[in-house]
Amino acid sequence: MSVMTMVKAINNALDIKLNEDKSIVVYGEDVGVEGGVFRVTEGLQKKYGVERVFDSPLAESGIVGTALGMAISGLRPIVELQFDGFTYPAFNQIASNVSRMQNRSRGKFKVPMVIRFPYGGGVNALEHHSESPESLFAHLPGLKVVVPSSPYDAKGLLISAIESEDPIIFMEPKRIYRAIKQEVTEEKFTLPLGKARVVKEGADVTVIAFGAMVRECQKAIEIANEAGISVELIDLRSIYPIDRETVGKSIRKTGRLVAVAEAHESFSIGSELVTIANEEAFLSLESPPRRVMGYDTVVPLAQGEKYYIISPERIFYEIEKSFRY
Repeated sequence: MSVMTMVKAINNALDIKLNEDKSIVVYGEDVGVEGGVFRVTEGLQKKYGVERVFDSPLAESGIVGTALGMAISGLRPIVELQFDGFTYPAFNQIASNVSRMQNRSRGKFKVPMVIRFPYGGGVNALEHHSESPESLFAHLPGLKVVVPSSPYDAKGLLISAIESEDPIIFMEPKRIYRAIKQEVTEEKFTLPLGKARVVKEGADVTVIAFGAMVRECQKAIEIANEAGISVELIDLRSIYPIDRETVGKSIRKTGRLVAVAEAHESFSIGSELVTIANEEAFLSLESPPRRVMGYDTVVPLAQGEKYYIISPERIFYEIEKSFRY
């Protein structure tokens, strides 16, 4: 076992798969010589050479398009787009080709590729550097969308994503890249895609989150415990496919839902969770399902970001409001 940050765990997962499978290539913006803007791929080019780990032009559509060609031709590309907001220039390729290729070819072509990128706010970044676009990708049939919340999950989920025959959007919460340290085995292991994790069992309120918001929810739950409220916390892990069974079972038990995510509230994963609550647990609900999410505006720049980012106190406010309803 080693103590790893999320950066180290992802690097370790890539190292394991590069060593194990010669069809894997890793490339993207500054991932080779520099090891990525957050140093997630540091040391991999030196170990595996420039033909398997290399830098690309700053052309996101070209990165994803070439990866698609590689994937249907027998390789297993893992590409990094440098920031969340830089996925938008690649969205045409993702929506028009990557997500549709298996259906278009009636299963003749598999698309075993992973598109990685850091996402989310909380680091006082520039515009296009603090986006949370998970609902855009989850809305596209043919894609799987995965978001880890810890070093252990990041390693196990990424190895599963690399081994999948489907195209995977792998979103890495940048604000906790180095904020959490955890014991993680250096050996290979996988975690199932599409299966949520019950982080903490509780009886009064179900709180569902993913990515960096799991940690904020844990802080809010400490406040809730002091107020005598028992909270069950679920980490989605996969946005799509979403684990309706685990979500529905928890809400039927507690009768309450608070969905937490930092993306804009309207037409969001939070909205989907409210729908699942109504469809899977309507007769068990003791209060209206609630969302704690970002405001429907562009993420502010550094001076205003603190007013946008979700705090544990704001999460607790909605937990208590749901419990007292």
